[in-house]
Amino acid sequence: MSTHQIDILLTSSRPHRRAGALTASAIFARRAMLKIKHDPKQLVDSIAIPVLFTVLFTYLFGGAISGSSGTYLTLLLPGVLSMSIAIVTMYGGARLAQDVTTGAFDRFRSLPIWRGAFVLGGLLSDAARYLFAATIVVGLGLAMGYRPDGGAPGVLAAVALVVAFGLALSLLWAAVALLVRDPAVVMSIANVVLIPLSFASDIFAEPDTMPGWLQAIVKVNPMSHVADAARHLMNDTPGAGGPVAWSLVATAAITLVCAPLALHLYNKQG
Repeated sequence: MSTHQIDILLTSSRPHRRAGALTASAIFARRAMLKIKHDPKQLVDSIAIPVLFTVLFTYLFGGAISGSSGTYLTLLLPGVLSMSIAIVTMYGGARLAQDVTTGAFDRFRSLPIWRGAFVLGGLLSDAARYLFAATIVVGLGLAMGYRPDGGAPGVLAAVALVVAFGLALSLLWAAVALLVRDPAVVMSIANVVLIPLSFASDIFAEPDTMPGWLQAIVKVNPMSHVADAARHLMNDTPGAGGPVAWSLVATAAITLVCAPLALHLYNKQG
């Protein structure tokens, strides 16, 4: 064997420099985004849900509920923004459950990288999907004639609030995924939770028109607080402080419970 060949072998056997936490997280985020090519339903739902609910509810029920479709759109659109992002949060948990069942999760945990990179990378890719869904909702609303009185600052604040709530829900579904380890079961559980919360809220109608028992549910529903906060911010109506504060409390509560739980379950795997 020549000296050149020995040098090549020795060079290839040297350990590579360990990737930093941010670099590893970015790599996992890119991997999660690339997986959408193999599961395009994640992206299709991010488009279909806002289009379906915004268009159908505005033109079918806008006149009956608010007198005109334009007036109803100011009530509906911020709520659909909240609901759309909340519903697509389930795909992050389903993706994690799929990695667990296929064995990819175990391989990633064995790599010499920061242990939280896999979880943080998934959250970064989720944030990108949520911003995409928010862009679809706002763009559709503008095309339909919605003009937010809060302007760009109000819209951006509402989107940031809703995305933060969506990331908190992502941690919830990550914990569920690590418990059940089945993508279909994760999505079933998420649908059972999110669909009733979405409709038992003030997203589609004012709670004053609802029965008393349902009003009580709407008032404690975190989806109502997030939708109401987004509505105040986008429409620049007074009294935004209360809904925004409650939305942040709900987001923080879910994060404080689910983040440690998800990391605990992550460390217990295998």
